[in-house]
Amino acid sequence: MSVRVRFAPSPTGYLHIGGARTALFNWLYARHTGGKFILRIEDTDAARNSHEAVKVILDGLRWLGLDWDEGPITADATGPSKGDCGPYFQSARKENYQRRVEALLSRGLAYEHEGAIKFKMTREPILIPDLVVGDVVRPLTDREELDPDWVLVRSDGQPVFHFVNVVDDLDMGITHVIRGEDHLSNTAKHIALFNAFGVRPPKYAHIPLILNKDGSKMSKRDTGASLATYLEEGYANEAVVNYLCLLGWSPKDNREMLPVKDVVELFDLPQILRHNARFDMDKLNWLNGEYLRAMAPDRFYEMSVHALARAGLNPDGHPLPYVKAALDTCRGKFKLFSELPAYGGFYFREEITCDPEAAQKCFTPENKPRVEKLRDAFGKLATFDAASLEAALKAVAAELGVKVGVLVHPVRLACTGSSSGPSLYHLMEVLGKDKVMQRIGSVLTVST
Repeated sequence: MSVRVRFAPSPTGYLHIGGARTALFNWLYARHTGGKFILRIEDTDAARNSHEAVKVILDGLRWLGLDWDEGPITADATGPSKGDCGPYFQSARKENYQRRVEALLSRGLAYEHEGAIKFKMTREPILIPDLVVGDVVRPLTDREELDPDWVLVRSDGQPVFHFVNVVDDLDMGITHVIRGEDHLSNTAKHIALFNAFGVRPPKYAHIPLILNKDGSKMSKRDTGASLATYLEEGYANEAVVNYLCLLGWSPKDNREMLPVKDVVELFDLPQILRHNARFDMDKLNWLNGEYLRAMAPDRFYEMSVHALARAGLNPDGHPLPYVKAALDTCRGKFKLFSELPAYGGFYFREEITCDPEAAQKCFTPENKPRVEKLRDAFGKLATFDAASLEAALKAVAAELGVKVGVLVHPVRLACTGSSSGPSLYHLMEVLGKDKVMQRIGSVLTVST
């Protein structure tokens, strides 16, 4: 039997990190088994859905690298890497649902009730064999014993989620349903409906929920809940994928940095952990920093330039060797690309604004003449590289009888506008003599 799994999100405006993890686990299992990964948009609720909301889902899945395998060919297909097909949309499958309703009505397995159509639910407990949770028996509750039947189609003609979900899984030949444990309570209804159609239900694997670090349920307002956060903050997609893999699944060797190709080889449903996963933003940020550190140079440059542009800076206005040299001094110094403009943005600004309080401390009446003397020494250098700059600064400090830091701090502030950043001597080499001399002179003039 060839594995067929699906991800079936509702387009409600954002893609929850839990939904992204569900999509990832389905994709991993399909790739591990050589099966198919189906994308199906559950858009039957017209009042809540929009083209923009669908785009958010598709863009998020593409960013994660989760390509789907089939779908209807459309004029504006926005599907896998080949772009030849789009996802399935429930709104285009209404005739299928109507045909299935009529089949249930004709066999006495559904009936009309106050304008709606209800499914005649079994009165017997239902066994749910689950590949993660284990066997679960769902007896009828006291309330349901009075009337366990449930609505298939509302009085306004709208089919409900439980019904269309099962019909689509049936029609698409889904073999495994991998979804969040919060759906376990619905599964008895789904199995009963499969049985009513005379079809063996798919195998179910309900994966643990993602909780906040304090153990509370993660809502859409919590930090990190929306996948869009990671696109906006400049995370590396492979770091996010890596971290999501570890939320509810663990390789036997307890590795933390795992390329997705390795995860595909290792991933299997029995390895999914039973307990809920806790989302640790600090660990994700650490992992992202490790991926940035190991990132290929060209990709690091490309993502850095995008991050700077989003902050209103224009690296394209500078020579490429200058841009690369500047970014090389920043590599390994930040965990998120969104931190780069604050850390290394001074390379791409014409004017530097110093914090007044810091400038007052660095450029005291006593220290200004020292910085002026150092500036003169820099101006006399025939070679303006890191080694020469370091030697000149240390020589001036020795001549003046002061510690190196007395000169380092004001020069750094003048060149960058900040009291921290890349290696001082290397950043001055990248900026070049003209910029360094001009920036130190500007601060000395202002602080006069």
